[in-house]
Amino acid sequence: MDQQKGILLESGTNELEIVEFCVGNNKFGINVIKVKEIIQPLQVTKIPHSHPNIKGIIDIRGEILPVVDVAKVLGFGPSENPRDEKYIVTEFNKTKVVFHVHSVSQIHRISWEKIEKPSGMYQGFESQITGVVKIQDEMVLMLDFEKIVLDINPDSGINVEQVKKLGKRERSRKKLVVAEDSPLLRKLLQETLSEAGFEDVDFFENGKDALSYLQSITESGKAIEDVVQLVITDVEMPQMDGHHLTKRIKEDQSLGILPVVIFSSLITNDLRHKGQMVGASAQISKPEISELVQKVDEFIL
Repeated sequence: MDQQKGILLESGTNELEIVEFCVGNNKFGINVIKVKEIIQPLQVTKIPHSHPNIKGIIDIRGEILPVVDVAKVLGFGPSENPRDEKYIVTEFNKTKVVFHVHSVSQIHRISWEKIEKPSGMYQGFESQITGVVKIQDEMVLMLDFEKIVLDINPDSGINVEQVKKLGKRERSRKKLVVAEDSPLLRKLLQETLSEAGFEDVDFFENGKDALSYLQSITESGKAIEDVVQLVITDVEMPQMDGHHLTKRIKEDQSLGILPVVIFSSLITNDLRHKGQMVGASAQISKPEISELVQKVDEFIL
């Protein structure tokens, strides 16, 4: 997989590579930068009383990692071709997790613009899908791996209590703009930022909408710093990702003064350089919300 990562162009191109895999007769995708390696299934040690979606644990070169049964998560039956099964070893949210899938087919390079946000009309899958992309006349569904892990281990999510530990906070009149595609995370961020004293927050579900809003302010003749004081952005979002959003803000003479904090599950030592290349003011890994709040304080209070 390391060679695959080298294929990606410079940061901020608004493109990504996805590993396409199958569960049942459905095709799904995962962002290559979450994938450490793809391996043949190993012997699993079952854990008594563990979550039903956890198959057990495996040992990979001395690291003990949990294995999630993706078919079970999605309500599918077992594979009809067990010999094709694969384990996808991932790292995000500062955690390594292995996902058991029925097969892995290929890698595609696509633009975030090609990824459609799933409609609220879809039943069942809706909560597990972050986007839909059409590749060679087939639908590939982008799975919400963060949510799958959060459902298994709720303690791994954003925690308002972390902010309460920072002590009594003054109400701030500063305005923040947040680009985050997950409705669940938008709600959690609103609660935690409000607890931290930031009540004037505008949320956008992708980088494209956030950028249009910021540009509309400067086009109306206002100085951006008089209206918005800081931008927080996720990385993975349909239409426009956070690296491209950051790059566009920093390259715009009217917007470049804005501090941009990337708050994403993809902030690892291997990937931090991507945010640095596009000029991010700071990068915080989800779910470290108190760290995010302290960074926001540092920039604008």
